[in-house]
Amino acid sequence: MLKTRIITAVVLLAAFCFALFRLSSLGWTLVATLVAAIAAWEWGGLMRLGKEGRLGLAIFFAGICGMFVWLVPEALGIGVGGRGIDQAAWSLGRWFYIPAAIFWFGVVPLWMRSRWALSGDRLGAVWGVLTGVVVILPAWLALVQLRMLGAWTLIAVMAVAWVADVAAYFSGRAFGRHKLAPTISPGKTWEGAFGGAAAVVVYVFFIVFPRLPTEFADRFPWYLFFAFAVLLTIISVIGDLFESLLKRQAGLKDSSSILPGHGGVLDRIDSLTSMLPLVALVWLGTLS
Repeated sequence: MLKTRIITAVVLLAAFCFALFRLSSLGWTLVATLVAAIAAWEWGGLMRLGKEGRLGLAIFFAGICGMFVWLVPEALGIGVGGRGIDQAAWSLGRWFYIPAAIFWFGVVPLWMRSRWALSGDRLGAVWGVLTGVVVILPAWLALVQLRMLGAWTLIAVMAVAWVADVAAYFSGRAFGRHKLAPTISPGKTWEGAFGGAAAVVVYVFFIVFPRLPTEFADRFPWYLFFAFAVLLTIISVIGDLFESLLKRQAGLKDSSSILPGHGGVLDRIDSLTSMLPLVALVWLGTLS
């Protein structure tokens, strides 16, 4: 099992780095669209849809992404005038990122408290698809638009979730005593969450903050940046817990088995689905 996990991780890392650093903006957008389509297929599993329903959902999401690539290429950085952060990018992004922020901060906490469930029946399917749109499409758009700022910028942003996750794991193993959400994810603890937040603050202040664009850093004093780093940790944990709840309700250990030893795509990007739209909302809104 460990060997399988390592091989899969190496292949994924190599593919990710090649796509991020070597592909054109259009190529990267197509890769992000493939990820979104697979995530949508797995989302259909959380809704308890059959094979045809899951495939249809994947095609539907890929079609939406393709529509944006066709209609507004400049907002995705793949048009003739698509260099940098322009008004088109922000005009498109705000229609995705603002609803996503409302969903993650306002709806999801109520969802987890009330234990609402996704359903594949006729009425529940509409709610499930709409929820999937709010979860997957803003993350897809953020992947595309944040890459417009540079490959290393996107890695730095994504690393926030990775740092939080790794630090939370080791902090939880070393000091974990109090369960964070025992009925959703029994392995997570408050001590792990605090350890993850502390690691993110250190990472942001010593690695990210000194390298911020001047026009961005000048608008955010250090204490607001500190608060934003903590907020990103919180929202990444919420994204992780939300997917864990949906999997538990669907009776699934992983969102799929498409990644040997690692589960599914949603298992790998659960924290990013909640975090990336928030970063894009603040960053693109500031620079546009």
